[in-house]
Amino acid sequence: MQKSSSSSSFGPGGLDIAQSFFKPTQKTAPPTTPIKPTKISIVGAGNVGMAIAQTILTQNLADELALVDAYPDKPRGEMLDLQHAAAFLPRTTILASDDYAVTTASDLCIVTAGARQNPGESRMSLLHRNLALFEKIIPPLVKYSPDTVLLIVSNPVDVLTCVAWKLSGFPSNRVIGSGTNLDSSRFRFLIADHLDVNAQDVQAFIVGEHGDSSVALWSSISVGGVPVLSFLDRQQIAYEKETLQKIHKEVVESAYEVISLKGYTSWAIGYSVASLARAILRDQRSIHPVSVLANGFYGIGIGTGGNVFLSLPARLGRSGVMGVANVHLTDEEEKKVKDSAKTILEVQSQLGI
Repeated sequence: MQKSSSSSSFGPGGLDIAQSFFKPTQKTAPPTTPIKPTKISIVGAGNVGMAIAQTILTQNLADELALVDAYPDKPRGEMLDLQHAAAFLPRTTILASDDYAVTTASDLCIVTAGARQNPGESRMSLLHRNLALFEKIIPPLVKYSPDTVLLIVSNPVDVLTCVAWKLSGFPSNRVIGSGTNLDSSRFRFLIADHLDVNAQDVQAFIVGEHGDSSVALWSSISVGGVPVLSFLDRQQIAYEKETLQKIHKEVVESAYEVISLKGYTSWAIGYSVASLARAILRDQRSIHPVSVLANGFYGIGIGTGGNVFLSLPARLGRSGVMGVANVHLTDEEEKKVKDSAKTILEVQSQLGI
């Protein structure tokens, strides 16, 4: 007795697997408005840029990811390496080139590229080289993505965010520096570690310059909704001002420690920038301490005639900066923030911007 061919067979005369998977439906779907894919571009395929890219991919923040670097082999190699992990990641189209045309129609452009300091080179010389580099980076990003939000990560981030704003011609709400978002994360971790609580229950901000003149806002720190100084009193935890200053000093020096141990920082800034990307692209309207045009806040910039970007708690959404939180500062904190602004302005005046 002859056996009939099984419909589940993939052999000759059996089921055509490709046709079974992709057989056209007989029903006509109603017309729909195409959804624009979310696109992020990252300029700079170094350690920081790729840590950001990897975090963005694993957190499914973009439909398209474009990598740009002056050396074309580097982003192409990174692209291939990431594409080979496609089976383990959310579906994302990854592009790579040294041509900025690959960034066309980006919703968010993240700039991590920066000149490296040569042995014996002064900080000001390095700044001038970064200024020249940004003159090559920002205009093409604006050309290909005129409606994008620029997120600057390159250091010194406050000065270079101001440079990017001036070169782009964008309204200030669409040019943001990563600022002290990571510093504040380190701050929250150290406070949580000191108090033996979960870092997610700590609300704390470092503001001002992303650097040595940053300011810890102790007066507004809370743990589980309780102001931190009151928390310490209630838990009968003894503290001294020197203890608080030591924690802030650890925040400032923590990046130097990581660099001395592994040569660079990458993972923490990757997560930090991904959190900013999520807030912007998903219109979360969450508060982050990022570098924004600070003129007029807490008396900053009044009488100086200069524009200064520094970190303040800002509400982020699809249009970029949607507002700055009106956090109460003590007189001492306000003075320190103004001094931090002066430090940045002094550097900018030497650069001629």
